[in-house]
Formats: sequence, structure tokens, C-alpha cells
Amino acid sequence: MKHSTFLLFSFPSLSVMFLFIAIPIVSVFIQSLHIEHKQVIIVTENCDPFGCEKTTTVDTEASAKLKEQKPLGRYNGFKTYTNRMHFAIFEIREAWKSSDSFTVFAKKLYNYPLYRALSFTLTYTFVVTPFVLFLGFLVALGVNNLPKMFKGPTIFASLLPMIVTPLVGSLILFWMVDGDGVIGATLQKIFNDNSLSLKASPVLTWIMLIVYGIWHLMPFSFIVFYAGLQTVPQETIEAATIDGASKFQRIRHVVIPHLMPLAIFITLILLMDNFRVFEPIIGFKAEAHATSISWLIWNHLRESAYPLYNAAGATSIITIFGVAILLLPVLIRTWRDFKEKNKG
Repeated sequence: MKHSTFLLFSFPSLSVMFLFIAIPIVSVFIQSLHIEHKQVIIVTENCDPFGCEKTTTVDTEASAKLKEQKPLGRYNGFKTYTNRMHFAIFEIREAWKSSDSFTVFAKKLYNYPLYRALSFTLTYTFVVTPFVLFLGFLVALGVNNLPKMFKGPTIFASLLPMIVTPLVGSLILFWMVDGDGVIGATLQKIFNDNSLSLKASPVLTWIMLIVYGIWHLMPFSFIVFYAGLQTVPQETIEAATIDGASKFQRIRHVVIPHLMPLAIFITLILLMDNFRVFEPIIGFKAEAHATSISWLIWNHLRESAYPLYNAAGATSIITIFGVAILLLPVLIRTWRDFKEKNKG
């Protein structure tokens, strides 16, 4: 395809991406470099025969005029990124100097909002993603080997976790793990402990969120792999069978290499989605034990009096860079495979 033809073909998509992705990202980045204006304070002194008293009031008219003149606020540069709500550069430096061991330093690091959110976000991402890939592939293989009459109902049942809205699904599981719920009451009976609560333990809360993430995302992996299994060349499978290859060997040397591009595609989608985990934390009301990067953005914006737009903007930019770093190894490998394939 000629370059001119390719550009004409891709121009509508590139224009939409520029308008609805590039421009908003630049806008958010600019917002992250500014902070809100200082309030204009008026100090008045009232005197009487018994003395003078100073009172301070906020000049709302002058503050509104200042906000109208400079709607973005005061320029703050990258200080928002380095303050204690984000990377806490100076605080971390002091914590490192005063720590006797890495364990002590890690505990201090966990006290800062961004690092606490990152610890759960990365754990969730690197645990949920491989489990969803592996289990989705196994379910796809199992459904593909079922008789025709059972495939339809099984596929429908397997897709139910993805059909249910994430917030609704997390709320349902939240009620189930409650002390009066099915799972919570069962665990209390098994361990003979009426005070046992999944919601009270940070470790159990993390496990509960991770299990929910696997349950909710596995249907996506399953349906993509199942569609890919329908395209596996039967001639190659038959040839491998004639050559004496076992079922496991056929899966390993024929099916998996054929589905590898789909596996890379699923991995990219899962990494992006899992790094932006948000709904389960809200649904499970797990903010006390688990927070994520996306939850931090929501928390910055829900301040009733003064929403922290600059903090939310900075966290959004950090999220974009985090996703890009996670996707980079997969994209580099895909590019190398593409180049090798073209050379061959």
C-alpha cells in the first residue's frame, strides 16, 4: 500500500484520536502544572474605647475575578508531582536516610498515598493478568471439546461475569462475603469464629479483590481464545496426530503458537484494564485496606469544597505513563516478531 493511500485511509481515525485523546491529555497535563489561587483576604481593624480587634474575611468578589482572569490557577510547575500526595521526593529521601533496613523504609513508603495505591495496583495487575490468561485458555479448550448441544449454554454461563456490570458484580460479592452473607457465614462456621470478617483484614481484602478481578475478566480471555480455536488449521492437527503427537504436545506445539498473537492482544488489554482498577474498590468499600491509582484520581475530585484538579491531573498523567511502561515490553516483543517474520 502506498504511503499516500495509507494516510488517506487512516486520516479519519488519526483525527478522532487527536481530538479526543491527544488534546485532552495535553489539557490535563497543563492543568497538573497549576494550583488553585490563594484566597484574597481582607483584614479590618475595629476599634472601640476598650481597644482594637482585627477580623479577617474572604473577598469573594476579588477571588472570583482572579479566577476569571486565570482559570487554570497559579503556575506551580512540577511541584505537584513531587509533593507528599504523589512521589514525595523530599520525604522519601529523608525516610531512606533515617531507615535502618529496607523493610523499615518500605513501611514508611507505604504511608504515602501514591506508593500505597501503587502497591495494590501493581499486585492486582501482575496477579490477575496471568491467571485470567491461563484460566481463560483452559476454559476455552474445555468448551471447544464439548458436544455441540452443550456448547451454547456453557458459553452463555461462562460469559455471565462479564455481562454483569462491574459495580453491580462487586456489590453482589460484597454482600455475599458479609457476616450475614453466604460466603461470610460459611467461613465463620468452618473456622468456628463468629468475629471472622473478610472485610476487616487487609490481606483478605486484597485476596477478595483479586479473586473478583479474575472472576470478572476471565470471560473476556475465554471468548477471545475460543474464537481463535475455531481458526486452528485441522490439517496440522491431523498431521501431528498421525505423527504420534499426544494431545498435550498438539496443544503445546500447534495450538499455542497459533494463538500467540491473540494472547499478546489479551495481555495488552488486561494490563491496561487492571492497572486502572477502580470499581471493585468502590463496590467492596475497601478504601481502608486497598486503594488504586484510579481511586486516587476519584478521591482528588470528590473534595466537596475545593476539588483538587491539579492533583487529579498529575495522577492521571502518572497513570498514563504507568500503562505505557507496562505495555512497552509486550509492544517491543511484538515489533521484534514482526520484523523477524518480514525478514523470513
